[in-house]
Amino acid sequence: MATIEQTGAEEVAWDLSDLYEGPDDPALERDVADAEQAGEAFHERYHGKVATLSAAELAEAVAEHERIESVFTRASYYAHLNFSTNMADAPRGALVAKLNERAAALDTKLLFFGLEWAALEDEPADVLLASSELDHWRHHLRSQRKFRPYLLSEPEERIVTEKGVSGNASWRRLYEELLGALRVTIDGDEMSLESAMARLYSSDREVRSSAAAAVSEALQPGLRTRTFIFNTILLDKSIEDRLRGYPTWLTARNLANETTDEAVAALIDAAVSRYEVPQRYYTLKARLLGLDRLSHFDRFAPVAVDTTKTAWDDAREIVSGAYGGFSIETGDIVERFFAGSWIDAPVRDDKRTGAFCATTIPGRHPYILMNYTGDRRSILTLAHELGHGLHGVLAGPQGLFNASTPLTTAETASVFGESLTFELLLDREDDPRRRLDLLTGRIEDAIATVFRQIAMNRFEQAVHTERREVGEISSERIAELWRERQLELFGGAVDIDGYDAWWSYIPHFTNAPGYVYAYAFGYLFSLAIYRRYLDEGEAMVDPYLELLRAGGSQPPEELARMVGLDLADPAIWASGIDALAAQLDEAEQLAAEIGLGS
Repeated sequence: MATIEQTGAEEVAWDLSDLYEGPDDPALERDVADAEQAGEAFHERYHGKVATLSAAELAEAVAEHERIESVFTRASYYAHLNFSTNMADAPRGALVAKLNERAAALDTKLLFFGLEWAALEDEPADVLLASSELDHWRHHLRSQRKFRPYLLSEPEERIVTEKGVSGNASWRRLYEELLGALRVTIDGDEMSLESAMARLYSSDREVRSSAAAAVSEALQPGLRTRTFIFNTILLDKSIEDRLRGYPTWLTARNLANETTDEAVAALIDAAVSRYEVPQRYYTLKARLLGLDRLSHFDRFAPVAVDTTKTAWDDAREIVSGAYGGFSIETGDIVERFFAGSWIDAPVRDDKRTGAFCATTIPGRHPYILMNYTGDRRSILTLAHELGHGLHGVLAGPQGLFNASTPLTTAETASVFGESLTFELLLDREDDPRRRLDLLTGRIEDAIATVFRQIAMNRFEQAVHTERREVGEISSERIAELWRERQLELFGGAVDIDGYDAWWSYIPHFTNAPGYVYAYAFGYLFSLAIYRRYLDEGEAMVDPYLELLRAGGSQPPEELARMVGLDLADPAIWASGIDALAAQLDEAEQLAAEIGLGS
């Protein structure tokens, strides 16, 4: 492929008209008003009566509840998608704010339903759940009852919901806007944080070093403000956890993920106990780069000298080919994302950083946001988000409540799609040096998804604990806690000088406290599925697609059994990490064969 200055993704914008023609589309306001009016009627019909409903009546009520939520979700998703491509546009932000406020008001009308259902005694609830009329809703209803010990009274829940709009949600939005507005100046050129971070993948160490220094400098001016926002969100969570009686800062997240504190602790312990894997890899990489020791900005440097950018059309062909090679159905679905303008691809000023796939849009296809820069990582990110999109399309017929997956299984299709794409890239490459580059890149992605996410979980554990036990945390103290956890991860293999403020560009800490471990969970789970696919071939295609079609309609343990896995067995984590270690063995052997790294 020829070297390119631009990727061809510059004009690849999504078309949101499948949702609404624009922010002023009368259909948007009609949908919101319909949901609000239906919410009022729902409240009048069922408030105080849930315990008296028969199985058939309960099924009818849940179906109407889902319909109301689905109508509003469509409007809300449109507003957030429209805002994500230009977060500096005031009218777009105002629409998000308006719908957030109206969503909170709707939620206060509907929240009684889940509270009354959860308050029902176990025996009558079990009798209802055994009825065939509730087959479609059984898992959804059971999942709601897991929160029974931690629910507040209805008036209290109403206050929490309404105040959330002007509280936590507003702080999260402000944090995102501050990150989106960050500008990094390198050699006199001002660029987005995403573009600056892409330079860390350069083969030129001076480019990497200057980019890292510029990012560190750009993070400083607003650090005090971001620290205050972070502290506020930490405090807000501690108050809610205390009021609800959650035993740990992570319990609420674990319940939402349909797992237990003990199971997550086993995952974390398994990863922390194998920190020698990333340390061993970074030691090898230093030798491959001719360095005594890596600096933090060297971690994503290619080991080969060829850093050719991949054009958007070539990336499309690669990723579509990888999914199509798995099955005709998956290939066709992925290609629809490109042909149907379901992707917003280019890097733009004031666009949301990173990438995501919005999948739970009832009755509509998913949408993908990218910041495509043309490097290998961007290709695999595209494959990752298209995995989410595939999952969303296949699970869509389940409906809003059953299609949504907990975070622990949300990464199943995305990591699997990355694996398919990586193997295709590797199979297409004959040059040993370039194969080593691909392999080391894959190991780095695995380290970032498993070990780095667990290290970030350990950082979150530290800051949530200190905020609760000591009080407001200074930027300097947060930096200390960040450094401590990074040093545990890297050991002596990576120099992290200049890395102190880099915690503050990670939105997960503010947007979804406790979220990050789910990446490791999902990665290792998906890797286990992929390994079975490598062993069994075509025999795994139908069970895997059945798993994706199920969405979140069954517990993770039952989903895992569809593909012959047992999530209750801690060995699943160890086996995944062993697979990563085996890839490292292969990289060391290949490096030795071509005379590198000695």
